[in-house]
Amino acid sequence: MKLWAGRFQKETDTLVNDFNSSITFDARMYKEDITGSMAHAAMLGKQGIIEAHEAEKIIEGLKVILADIEAGQVEFSMENEDIHMNIETMLTQRIGDTGKRLHTARSRNDQVAVDFRLYVKGEIPKIIGMVLELEKVLVKKAEANLETVMPGYTHLQRAQPTTFGHYMMAYANMLRRDVTRLEDCLKRMDECPLGAGALATSTYPVDRFQTAAALGFQKPTDNSMDSVSDRDFAIEFLSACSILMMHLSRFSEEIILWCSWEFKYVELDDAYSTGSSIMPQKKNPDVAELVRGKTGRVYGSLMTLLTVMKALPLAYNKDMQEDKECVFDAIDTVEMCLPVFTAMLDTLTVLPKNMRAAASGGFINATDCADYLTKKGMPFREAYMIVGRLVNMCIKAGETLDTLPLKDFRSISNLFDADVYQALELKTCVNGRKVYGGPAREAVEQQIANIKAFVEAREHE
Repeated sequence: MKLWAGRFQKETDTLVNDFNSSITFDARMYKEDITGSMAHAAMLGKQGIIEAHEAEKIIEGLKVILADIEAGQVEFSMENEDIHMNIETMLTQRIGDTGKRLHTARSRNDQVAVDFRLYVKGEIPKIIGMVLELEKVLVKKAEANLETVMPGYTHLQRAQPTTFGHYMMAYANMLRRDVTRLEDCLKRMDECPLGAGALATSTYPVDRFQTAAALGFQKPTDNSMDSVSDRDFAIEFLSACSILMMHLSRFSEEIILWCSWEFKYVELDDAYSTGSSIMPQKKNPDVAELVRGKTGRVYGSLMTLLTVMKALPLAYNKDMQEDKECVFDAIDTVEMCLPVFTAMLDTLTVLPKNMRAAASGGFINATDCADYLTKKGMPFREAYMIVGRLVNMCIKAGETLDTLPLKDFRSISNLFDADVYQALELKTCVNGRKVYGGPAREAVEQQIANIKAFVEAREHE
């Protein structure tokens, strides 16, 4: 018999039972469900809502069930719909009628809300830890490539000279924001919905502050209707995961380009590449491509939950059962992508000569040439026009700004002198950009120090 039987005169149709059931996916919240139930039982006993010995018997029974589940000795039943009813049924079978007292002053609405929050709360630190590991690899790559000159791009066109170290720190800063977004999300979800009941709390003298503290929450939620109908925390979490995956996808795209023969800036380790079934020469960046592809999957999870919630009246509606699978899938996807992406990046080989050769083309020191004239007193807009004419001259003559004869420079402006070649040297261009956040060695070293401090602060918490 179902725990909610009484009002009904007929058994649930098998199709409806299967359609209604969530045990196939919410079973992963067994630990959170049992933890929440133990806190609830302890509160019931302390408040005199049930006898103290009954609360103790319930808690001991739940502990045994938890141990049995973790030992693989429990098989959940579809007939009992969800993880909550499975565990309550199991408890009653094991300890008798005392088990039926557990659900006093509680609804599955606040029960699932607390289970779900506890689960997501537990996963966020794991994801943050994985991002911090990736940050450490980025720092290592940056430290090894402080003077590895390469082209920086806009519109996928060579734009200005930078270094591979500077490039790595760009992604390190993106990921730092991802960590703080997840931390902010964790702070906002740190409120306990247990005790909200179905939507209007209870006539029993429940102590919501006790259960909130017992479960590690900062406080109880402030409104009982909001408590059972809110999934903002899950939507915010999926949003943070989507932004994180977007950053990994952008990085993956760069790696896919860089390891192609057209760029050949990096070489992927054999352990993090695959081959072709027909073309023996191929070395494919499948890890990066899969991360790029799985980003869409996480986006889909976010859109799923936003769509589920977009027109729901207060308070709980069965639609909200659709909240968990998308969140679980996003968690699994992110936690699968981060370690393999980190290992791929850690083992790739940087090819500085190829980067330097690419940086020599494309006139990426043109802005520095204009700055050279500006520093000699010419207005920047005039200098910009003159350098544009020089670039055009170089293209026609098959030269670069570095190789163009001085007489040709001077034919355009007599402000040019022999020192222009030193000004146009790529390392000069990079190391002259000492502005905070720039690509000069000392500027990148400061960025590295900032990321190191950020990571260390969190690892020592």
